[in-house]
Amino acid sequence: MEEKFNVQLSLDEVTDKYIGRRGTPKREAFENELSIELLGEAIRNARKERNLTQEQLGKLVGVQKAQISKLENSVTDARFETILKVFKALGAKINFNVELLNQHVQLG
Repeated sequence: MEEKFNVQLSLDEVTDKYIGRRGTPKREAFENELSIELLGEAIRNARKERNLTQEQLGKLVGVQKAQISKLENSVTDARFETILKVFKALGAKINFNVELLNQHVQLG
C-alpha cells in the first residue's frame, strides 16, 4: 500500500531552499528583481484602469512612450522621481515599506 505525505511549505521556506536565505547575494538579487517586476506591473495595471495609452501617460509625466514601456516591462532602473511622477499622473496612492536589517550602523 502506497503511503502519501502531505507536506506544506511556506513561500519563505521554498525560497530559502531554492534561491537562498535572506541576506545572501542571490536572495537579495531575486527579491530586488521581483520588486521591480511588481512595480512595472502596478504601473501597467493603473494605466489600463485609467484607459490611458503609454503615449498618453508619457505626455502626462513628461517622458517618451518608450520610457513608460521600459518601466512597465522592468527593463530599466528608472529614477525614483520618474516613478513618483508616473503614479501621481495616474492618481495613485503610493505606500512604501522600509525594513531595517539587524545590522550595526557605525558613523565614520
